[in-house]
Amino acid sequence: MRVTLPDSPPDAARRKLRASLVARRREVTPGERAHAAHAVAAHAARALHLRAGWRIAAYAALPGELDSTPLIELARARGCRIYLPRIDTPRSARGMRFLEMRGAVRRNRLGIEEPQNSARIGARWLDVVFLPLVGFDRYGLRLGTGGGYYDRAFAFRHHRLAWHAPRLVGIGYAFQEVPRITAAAHDVRLDAVITEKGFFRCSTG
Repeated sequence: MRVTLPDSPPDAARRKLRASLVARRREVTPGERAHAAHAVAAHAARALHLRAGWRIAAYAALPGELDSTPLIELARARGCRIYLPRIDTPRSARGMRFLEMRGAVRRNRLGIEEPQNSARIGARWLDVVFLPLVGFDRYGLRLGTGGGYYDRAFAFRHHRLAWHAPRLVGIGYAFQEVPRITAAAHDVRLDAVITEKGFFRCSTG
């Protein structure tokens, strides 16, 4: 007989917060989404000084997420190489790889477009990573969809005392900011966040 254990209070709080923020995100109109995406790219252009040859990881946005297309176009115009995440199969592996954004793409089981080429790069060798998010706080804590893929991909940052490359930059709407997210041991903190209202460095970044 399978026994289902109840969530711990922090897990339950994160689950409730995630649900409320996802519901709020669904209310964003297509026009608001497009405006926010271009504003985020403009803030990134001023704050990050992207350079030719940099290896940039972005994301293929789902309908509810802030569109990453203007950011990708900015990075390409600056001469950067663009990579997208690809989730390993089988599902039990829960791993993430980064492949160059070129050639054919295919939607995975979550509906996310993924590259199908073999131009893979290790997460440690990326320069900047733009991460989608459900919620965030000023301390660099990111609330994602709950799969833990990004936390596992960048867990090596927990073991570095000085060098924290690649730079992890959360991308989202200003309303997704919350006062404080309860930290979990596996959380990998963001260095900065960009919303339609501006760019800011997290207190741990």
